[in-house]
Amino acid sequence: MSAGVPELTRGGGAVRRAFGFVGLLLIVVFFLWSFVAVEFSPVKFAQGTPDLVALISDMFPPAVATLPEVALAALETLQMALVGTALAALVSVPLAFLAARNVTPNVVLYHATRAFVVFTRAVPDLVFALIFVAAVGLGPFPGTLALAIHSIGMLGKLYAETIEEIDAGQVEALKSTGAGPLQVLAFGVVPQVLPSFVGLTLYRWDINIRSSVVLGLVGAGGIGFLLTNAMRLFKYQEVLTILLFVFVIVLIVEQTSSYIRAKFI
Repeated sequence: MSAGVPELTRGGGAVRRAFGFVGLLLIVVFFLWSFVAVEFSPVKFAQGTPDLVALISDMFPPAVATLPEVALAALETLQMALVGTALAALVSVPLAFLAARNVTPNVVLYHATRAFVVFTRAVPDLVFALIFVAAVGLGPFPGTLALAIHSIGMLGKLYAETIEEIDAGQVEALKSTGAGPLQVLAFGVVPQVLPSFVGLTLYRWDINIRSSVVLGLVGAGGIGFLLTNAMRLFKYQEVLTILLFVFVIVLIVEQTSSYIRAKFI
């Protein structure tokens, strides 16, 4: 009886290895098939290189005359990202406490909040922008709403995970002294999660700067709207000016975020 146990164990191990090998093989086949499905072709890229070089050469010199207009659009982009991120953070904080398993007051609220957060994260911000443009018209307002709604999904998830990773010992210590739920929240949970919340919010603001450029493709305001029009009208020198502005904006935001994180977190 006992002699058969190692034999069964070896047999089970062989089956697991066989399944593992088949699974790995399927992954490799799917990966290679994906290259075919997306029509990946170095030859096509090489054939298009002369056109790409011609396009880049047409961008020079940058259109200096458009600097005032591009600067205003860049400012609008910054404002869209800032307001969208701020609104998302304000909504995400209470949602995160409801969606964190260790502090949520009710299991029904936990699952309902988790479902809402997943939904807002699953729908791309570009789709939200299309919906809000159809609802409220062109301009920065629908873009701001799209950034805010989609950011709720990301920040709500990350905030909730941060809350779930807190040191439970500090919370239990406060409870043992007779502290009420609000006191435990204010003095045991918030001080632990606040630095991470600030860092995550700054990171999301950085992402929203880039996202707001893409939202201009559907008329949701910002510098992306100018970029779309310039591309459609073949104003490649203006395109270069806008791209340089986007680069400068992202660089400034990254440096600012890094400074704030280093200074206060």
